[in-house]
Amino acid sequence: MWYRCGVTASGEEPLVSVRVFLVDDHAVFRSGVRAELSRESDMEVVGEAGGVAEAIAGIKATTPDVVLLDVHMPDGGGVAVLQGIESGPVCLALSVSDAAEDVIAVIRAGARGYVTKTISGPELADGIRRVSGGDAVFSPRLAGFVLDSFTGRSPVPEPPLDPELDSLTPRELEVLRLLARGYTYREIAESLFISVKTVETHASNVLRKTQQSNRNALTRWAHRRRID
Repeated sequence: MWYRCGVTASGEEPLVSVRVFLVDDHAVFRSGVRAELSRESDMEVVGEAGGVAEAIAGIKATTPDVVLLDVHMPDGGGVAVLQGIESGPVCLALSVSDAAEDVIAVIRAGARGYVTKTISGPELADGIRRVSGGDAVFSPRLAGFVLDSFTGRSPVPEPPLDPELDSLTPRELEVLRLLARGYTYREIAESLFISVKTVETHASNVLRKTQQSNRNALTRWAHRRRID
């Protein structure tokens, strides 16, 4: 969708870009999305962030039209961003996950649509235009999750109790997510602004609380619970 603002001296209304803000904890992925959207003459990426606090501050500072929002991040994810900005730009979730519970969670938190990272560049640009214009946008099979949930035919069940997972502190859960993604201790320390020694302590606590013998076992344990 094209937006128009003002009138030029020639009497023609100039075309104004849709302003987009990127939120994803993988810098390489953000770079790829930025490159794709730069090919669109009616799009402007006005900012990006790799974490929740940075995203909330950046969105408030740049006032974009549309936020492309990752669902899973170490410090709270897309739902936390939506709760932090409350109102303002339209949010379109862009995630590797196609799990029903993830789709429903971000839609209930206020996102206007949900697409997976298998989407092509032109399709993503079209989705951004559509949500900016007021439409709801979903990858094909994900729309059914939303319809079923809100009509009550197939509600997303409450997650089962998981005492081992529930025993982790918020910081230990952040460390667990990054470990499961293959981050080194040093990379985790830099990401969370803590020392490597502190990361080692948290990792040791996570292993003990989850009753896993080593990092490989812990990674498998986390992936079975979709902690990534």
